[in-house]
Amino acid sequence: MIELVQLVKRFGDLTAVNELSLTVGRGEFFAVLGPNAAGKTTTIKMLSGLIKPSSGQARIAGFDVQTQPMEARRRMAYVPDFPFLYDKLTPAEFLRFTGQLFRMDEAAIVKGSHELVARFNLEAYLKKSIEGLSHGTRQRVAIVSALLHDPEVIILDEPMVGLDPHHARVLKDILKEKTRLGMTVFISTHQLSVAEEMADRIGIIHHGRLVALGNKEELRRQSGVDGALESVFLALTMAEANLLSDHTHAPTSKPQ
Repeated sequence: MIELVQLVKRFGDLTAVNELSLTVGRGEFFAVLGPNAAGKTTTIKMLSGLIKPSSGQARIAGFDVQTQPMEARRRMAYVPDFPFLYDKLTPAEFLRFTGQLFRMDEAAIVKGSHELVARFNLEAYLKKSIEGLSHGTRQRVAIVSALLHDPEVIILDEPMVGLDPHHARVLKDILKEKTRLGMTVFISTHQLSVAEEMADRIGIIHHGRLVALGNKEELRRQSGVDGALESVFLALTMAEANLLSDHTHAPTSKPQ
């Protein structure tokens, strides 16, 4: 459902994403981990079609995000860490607008909204202006709007930011339910507990490169650490940092 092929993004002299190749299957819950500035959000923005790669390809359900954007976007949803909503609308208006963008009929919008709004406890906010809502409530509205058209692929960048423990649990439960029905989940998070609990596979990005990939047991073998995901993550990223440091400071031979 998701294919990244030799994906590269450069910003001037900085290579934010460096020849990243990855396939995520139908119904898979895939988590991306990495330190700050590792390239996670840049990868997600290329996958979502928000920025153009310097080279390489990103595909959703077989459709190239750059050359077939409408077909790709029709099959996906994207929830950024700080979602953009139309502040002058109410949540009810925003959900109807989102459903219409995806060509849902009114009955489907009403039915889908009712079920998701109830699960995220948004009933009391439906007729309030979005600009007056808290960050956590806005986040819940964004998540509901992303799930409304039942996408084949959902991409989430730090979705738990702003959610209280109850609604974080609701989101986890819904995402697991959806993967069992065939939805592909691609999530970036700094919360290692989320990846450890939820992910079928985990990818670790560091300095724009995919430095480790696999389920928790496979990552433990790659790291040589038989412990919690936090210890595995630290071992893998520190090893990569040391390799880069050794390469950067390696002595060069002098001409004779």
